[in-house]
Order: sequence, then structure tokens, then C-alpha cells
Amino acid sequence: MKYKNIIFRSVFTLALTALLGACQDDLEEVNNNPNEAIVAQPEYLLANAIKSNADIILGSDASMETTTLYVQHWAKIQYTDPDKYTASVTNIQNVWTNFYSLGLTDFDKVIKLGEESGNVNYQAVGLILKSWSFQMLTDLYGDIPYSQAVKIDQYLTPKYDAQKDVYLGLLNDLKKAGDLINTSGSPISGDLVYNGNLTKWKKFANSLRLRIALRIADKDPATAKSVVAELAANPSLLIAGNDEIAQLIYLSSPNQNPVSRDRETRDDYRVSKSVVDKLLELKDPRLPIFANKTVDATPNNYVGVTNGLLADSAAKLGFTKTSKLGDYFTAPTSPAVFLSYSEVLFNLAEAAQRGFISDDAAALYKNAVTASLQQFKVSSGDITAYLAQPIVAYNAANYKKSIGEQKWIALFSQGLEAYTEWRRLDYPQLKPAYAGVLNGKFPLRLTYPTGEQALNSASYKAAVASQGEDKLTTKLWFDAQ
Repeated sequence: MKYKNIIFRSVFTLALTALLGACQDDLEEVNNNPNEAIVAQPEYLLANAIKSNADIILGSDASMETTTLYVQHWAKIQYTDPDKYTASVTNIQNVWTNFYSLGLTDFDKVIKLGEESGNVNYQAVGLILKSWSFQMLTDLYGDIPYSQAVKIDQYLTPKYDAQKDVYLGLLNDLKKAGDLINTSGSPISGDLVYNGNLTKWKKFANSLRLRIALRIADKDPATAKSVVAELAANPSLLIAGNDEIAQLIYLSSPNQNPVSRDRETRDDYRVSKSVVDKLLELKDPRLPIFANKTVDATPNNYVGVTNGLLADSAAKLGFTKTSKLGDYFTAPTSPAVFLSYSEVLFNLAEAAQRGFISDDAAALYKNAVTASLQQFKVSSGDITAYLAQPIVAYNAANYKKSIGEQKWIALFSQGLEAYTEWRRLDYPQLKPAYAGVLNGKFPLRLTYPTGEQALNSASYKAAVASQGEDKLTTKLWFDAQ
């Protein structure tokens, strides 16, 4: 009898276990959303990451409240603390967090999905955009987690790589990505930049390599020359026209340009006096594109705001007597430019002047200025008249001034890239914020976010010991001369 009871209990237990397991399976099936993808799709990740990165480079944290003010493209007429270099802890943290947790994480997943599916083109495009993200991060902060980054299963507290090593690594990554692209291979979807045109992606990869080669030209000229010479040997592998600009063209609300969205509720930015005065001096036809005329009549119709004014001084200038940002940049569909044709030409002009290639630097400079003017739809007659001015002519004896000033204009409202190139070329020669808090100095980087100090303390401390004090005024490797 006892034996039978044991058998009965065993059978009952097995039956109950099976029943519960079946119920669990049924419940799981009932709770599955038939319309939800179980496995991440590369096209959705790619589109989302492109959009998130575009929002970062035009948004408040990395642009409006930091780099676009530091490089004096914009100025503040209200809430002027950021324009005086009082950096917001939140802004600095958001730039870091959003690049790492949004763009880089998604681009890395796109690469892995491409590897798993055997689609080398997803791998390549993911690696190009991942490299672009790292380039912007190191441009802003200096030494950053790179080789161990986005590998949370392996490195919870990734080390910081020296900026030089990051740039050299990116040159190799972009070379690999360009070589991976198979223009006759599997197509890609979710491409908000080139709509699946893989030839243009290869050009973007090579143009990024050219950018980084010039970034290190003062510190590692041998490597820079080698990369530039390789690329210049076949210029067709670079962005070769304004129709090949790497950019995201926004849509109407709710997917509009972040500047457009910001302007719906705020009116605290104006075009910097530095920009307005320079364009008036040069009789530059881009002035009415970059800035709006003042609402009230003023002698020149355009009035810029001095960067870093005290709040009461800025307010006294008057909202109707100062120039707002031009409609081109506040339109819902205004593009987020990742890398332009004019920038490629400016980089080639500089490479020629440095002796890296044998091309005519003056001719490339003239073509670069022309490309920028055409990008902003300036008429051919106005272009001819502008280039004929002696003040615009190329000066080989001071090429950094010629290229630096015109590049600063061409990169208007591309805060991150303009800020980096201004630090590298040291032109135009701007004056620090009027009431700046850095003792008459400019900010030369972003400080590391407080989250890193708390959660990645050992790596953070090692980076600071190597790079220098964690201050806005600490020069980065590419900028230290």
C-alpha cells in the first residue's frame, strides 16, 4: 500500500509539472505580441541611431548650449550663463550618455546583425557611423573609452584610450569599413543618409579618414601624409559634390529639425556679432541666409550679439533690434550635416599646402569656398563677385587664416565640427566671452561627466593623470602645440 502511494504521488507530481509547464507555455504564447519583432532588425536600429546622432549634433547639449556658442556662431540674448562658459553638468552628461547609450550601442548592434546575417554592407555602414560617433566624442573630451567601449558584458568599467590611439584606431576602422562595402552585394534598408547608395557610403568613409588625417597633421604628420596621399590618388573615392553631402534631411513635425523644435517655444539665441561682423566685412552673400534682418530698422539691417554678455546687458540690446538665426536653419526640414563637400575641399587644400599632395592649394581653396556658397544656393554671379575680392583671395603665407576663416563660415551651425576646426587652425582669431568665467580663456574641451567619476573612477583618474586636469581649459592632444 505504501509502495502504491509513492507511485501515485510520483505520477501526480509529474503530471502536475507537465500541466504547469504547458500552462506556462500557453501563457507565454498568449502574451506574445504577434506584431512585435522578437529579434532586432538592422534597418530599424540603423534609422533610429542615425536620427538620434543627428539630434545630438544639432541639439541643446552638444550644440546650442555649448559648441555653437564656444565657436561664436550663435550667442545668447537671455539665460546667458552658458555663453559665459558656465557649463551645465546636465548638458555634459547628456552628450556623453547619448552618444554611448544611443548611437554607439545601436551602431554596434547593426554591425553584429550584419555579421550574423552575412550582410557585409550593414557591417560596413554600422562601422562607419560608429567611427563617426567616436570621432566626435574624442574631439569633445579627449581621451575616451574606445577599445573597450560598448562591450558591457566584458568591460563594466572600460579604460580610456589616449586620443592619439583613438584617432589612429578610427583611421583603421574606416579603412576596414570602406574595404568591406560591396556595391553589388546585399542591399541595406533604414538608411536615412544615402537611401542605400553604397558607393556614397564608401565616399563618406574615405572623407572621414581625410578629416581625421588633417586632425592629426600637426602631431603625426607622417601618418597624416600617408593617409591623404592614398586618398588623393583617387579623388573619386571622396565626396565629390553637394549632392553627396552626408546629412540627414528632417521631416515635418514631430520629426523636425531640433533647432526648429526649440524655436517653437524659445527665443534666447541670436547670431553672434563675430559672424555678422565678419560677413559684413567680406560682403558675404551668405549673411541673409545665416541671419535674419532685425525687426526694427537698423543701419546695417543685421545686428549680432556679443558672446558672453551679462543677462541685463544682453536684454538691453532688444529682441527686435538683433538678428535671429536665418530661416534656413530653423526650418523643420533643415538638414543635419555630418560631412560636407566644401569641408573635403578645404581639407585637400590644406593637405596640398602642407606638401602632403602635389595639387594646387589655391585652386582647391577657391573650389571649397565655391562649394559652400553653392550649398547655400548663392547665385553664380554673386559667387564670382565674392571670389574676386582681394580680402577673400587665398594667402599661402598664412594658409591657416585663409582656410580657417572660410571653413568657420562654411561650417556655420555645425557646432561640433566648427569648434574642433577652430581649435586646430586657431582662426578666426576670436575674443573670449565678454563676461566669461575662465579668466579670459576659451573652453577647449568638455569636462568628463560626473557619472564617469562615480561609476568608472579608476579609469577616469588614469585618463586625467595622462591628459591633464579635468577642466574646460585643458588642451587636447590634437590641439596642443
